[in-house]
Amino acid sequence: MAVDLESALQDEEEEEEEEHALDEDAPAHHPVAPPDESFELSTTVDPSYIISLIRKLLPPYQTYNSCSSGVEGNNSQKSNLDLIEEKLAPPDSTRVQGSAKEPSEIMDIIDDNKESACEEGKVDGESGCRNELPTASVVEEVWEGNGCILWDLAASQTHAELMVENLVLDVLLANPTVPQSARVREICLGIIGNLACHEVLMRHIVSTKGLVDAIVDQLFLDDTQCLCEACRFLTLAIQGNESNIWAEALLSDHVIRRLLWIAENTLNPLLIEKCVGLLLTISESQLVAPILLPPLVDIGLPNILFELLAYEMSQLTSEKSPERYPVLDVILRAIEALSVMDDHSHKISSNKELIGLVCDLVKLPDKMEIADSCVTAAVLMANIMSDVTNLATEMSQGFAWYTTICCK
Repeated sequence: MAVDLESALQDEEEEEEEEHALDEDAPAHHPVAPPDESFELSTTVDPSYIISLIRKLLPPYQTYNSCSSGVEGNNSQKSNLDLIEEKLAPPDSTRVQGSAKEPSEIMDIIDDNKESACEEGKVDGESGCRNELPTASVVEEVWEGNGCILWDLAASQTHAELMVENLVLDVLLANPTVPQSARVREICLGIIGNLACHEVLMRHIVSTKGLVDAIVDQLFLDDTQCLCEACRFLTLAIQGNESNIWAEALLSDHVIRRLLWIAENTLNPLLIEKCVGLLLTISESQLVAPILLPPLVDIGLPNILFELLAYEMSQLTSEKSPERYPVLDVILRAIEALSVMDDHSHKISSNKELIGLVCDLVKLPDKMEIADSCVTAAVLMANIMSDVTNLATEMSQGFAWYTTICCK
């Protein structure tokens, strides 16, 4: 009995040591919530920490940036933000410190540099503010850190649902209404894009007043990364159950023209891929295609796709760049999607330059890296042959036929 008792005591001591070691290894930036504030959620991240991050995304610019603008902001907007903050504010005894710095900590940084924000914003030799406030760049840097963490967390449905329940959409909607950098807009769109990956949350996105129009308006920005995130989100939205709402939002003539303008004029491979990917998703959607595709085709979608394919083929044959392979593939898929539609297939099959480009692609000696594109090209050629009488016979005549059609 003495041996058994000693063994049991030893086991208990070992268990206590293991629990103590686990507590020491716990990340300091994910503090454990007090027992009375615990959430019944299966998550590795403390929900109180997520809520604290959302609170820190409330636009600080009306306060901290007023020295440069000289304007306090719209009163109705301030009251809306105050209402959001009240709903998010936890009791003082349960406030959770996140990884980002609070405004008081920002002030300490500025004090260490012996320089106030308003001294950097002097106009005509006079300070724009009397109070020593953080500079907009410091505030934005802190905001960016908090936003990027939420961007990552939104990829998890559990975390995403918690974020939506705690007004993250209202907070993100408030940010585009105040002065900010393109990076802040990109993060806002990135978070919403990750939320849109979870179909159950799309209803909340479309029901947030003003958010649909605000997202569509981001297509008129001139920042490449923001446009990539906007196109990524809209691609997800078109694929969801609320696609008809987004189709109506994109139906305006100036919006669809802007979409084609982006695809035609950008030189960034990723933006071309995202924009043409959005156009491809529109073409493949049974609900959205009847609404958006006719006006897109009428203002030149097929011709723009042909021009993009010609450019990618010139890049492929002159200097191979792996980053452009996905661009080539999505362009071919978009053309192939049009080639199977009765109302638009004739615009594809009647273009002899397109047939020549597809032949060039299929004839390339080294096709391993672009195998998917070659498969799409073969399917596209089969679709064209089904529309054009005697095309297969003419193609069998060999290179002389190909030279003839390309010279016409």
